[in-house]
Amino acid sequence: MRIVAIWFLSFFVAHSALADYSIEPLGDGLYRFVDDRHRAVFLVTDEGIVLVDTLNSRAAAWLKAELDKRFDVPVRYVIYSHNHSDHIYGAEAFDAPGVTFIAHRLAAQDIQITKTKTVAPDISFSDQLALDVGGQRILLRYHGPNDGRGSVSVEFKRQRTLFVVDWIVLNRMPWRKLWSYDIQGMINSTRDVLALDFDTFVGGHADIGTKAEIVHYLGYLEALYELVVSGIQAGKTLSEIQQQARLAPYAGLPHYDAWLADNIEGVYERLMEESGMGWRPDL
Repeated sequence: MRIVAIWFLSFFVAHSALADYSIEPLGDGLYRFVDDRHRAVFLVTDEGIVLVDTLNSRAAAWLKAELDKRFDVPVRYVIYSHNHSDHIYGAEAFDAPGVTFIAHRLAAQDIQITKTKTVAPDISFSDQLALDVGGQRILLRYHGPNDGRGSVSVEFKRQRTLFVVDWIVLNRMPWRKLWSYDIQGMINSTRDVLALDFDTFVGGHADIGTKAEIVHYLGYLEALYELVVSGIQAGKTLSEIQQQARLAPYAGLPHYDAWLADNIEGVYERLMEESGMGWRPDL
């Protein structure tokens, strides 16, 4: 009986792990790969597959097997959205002759310096890189600091779709204390991408959406930032800002009640330290 129970548990765990993965068509050869809370995207063309992010070793191995099974073309390019390990580990599953790895120069630098256990980029760029594969154009852009190092947007021109990881998260509160975020940089970068010509947004976390939903997300970031800046200028403590905070237009966002105080604390700490408000003589 115990052997049967152990076998059943092992089967259930393996089945549950596989159930976390899915591949969703976005149209015209573009797909979203979902691993629990993380997302990657890939474009299938006649000349090969372009993959953005490999996520982790187990997810990458599963995805590689599925790509080999479903599509009759090899992976040609792997793009890293930025330097964070939860989005670019597992790349060795795709490391083969004829595969080119691409990252922003700051992400490539960080991967090298910190000895990140992933495949080192073959190509890096500073501002913008255009990739033409199978008659389709993909544009990679750096919008300045926002989250991590060397985080870029990836625009699929034919599909009119933009992919961004971490610093735009639709229909959900930003993650807890906003660890690793440059808040003003996120606002600047989000304003920047709204000027681009696309219809559909795909994030490295959370929902697929539209420009209107990005505008709503940006409104939350701006309101949060202003709330904390004004509170510090008024001489309020962190606790007072948290207790008095009211951002009613965004109260419907998932995790609003649980994470608003954390969001405020994250912005407060960065303003006091990185912006130097903690030692300004006028405050």
